[in-house]
Amino acid sequence: GTGLGSAEAMGIDLKAGGRKVKGFHRKEPKSKNVYLQLLVKLYRFLSRRTDAKFNKTVLQRLFMSKVNRPPMSVSRIAKYMAGKDDQVAAVVSTITDDVRMLDVPKLRICALRFTNTARARILAAGGECLTFDQLALMSPTGENVVLLRGPKAREAKRHFGAPGVPGSHAKPYVRAKGRKFEKARGRRRSRGFKV
Repeated sequence: GTGLGSAEAMGIDLKAGGRKVKGFHRKEPKSKNVYLQLLVKLYRFLSRRTDAKFNKTVLQRLFMSKVNRPPMSVSRIAKYMAGKDDQVAAVVSTITDDVRMLDVPKLRICALRFTNTARARILAAGGECLTFDQLALMSPTGENVVLLRGPKAREAKRHFGAPGVPGSHAKPYVRAKGRKFEKARGRRRSRGFKV
């Protein structure tokens, strides 16, 4: 009669809706950038008032974190836009330059931002660098627009996080992979400790 049995029989407190957490997706961007928030306002309106799936997709991508908006190089866009001269490439991220590409073709690209060299090379080739508000005026339903995105699995992501912390597998930025470079204390048992 200690009442322990009844305590054991008690269950755990579940909130209404159960314990399962379904997939979460953003309803707005985390960023406080006013220009991004104006674009969100614009594409919220377009996705509500048009039937075009394009606008809904762009809106979802505007909400994404930076890791989920990988940059895209001019060379990759040129590859995807070959034979699509009358169309506009839309990328919800940054456009970067590619020094390996000797001559950039004439491209019409709409993006959140362009690096200075990428913008200079696109304009020098007679192309156009558009913003999403300009694109919305030109093509409110995404007609004649090719929506592209960069590769998510990229080498830069290996360096994200803190290298040298126990349990972290972040790749350090090291000048060389030789014996003398980040291979002593903290990296081998014979030299103090190893993480």
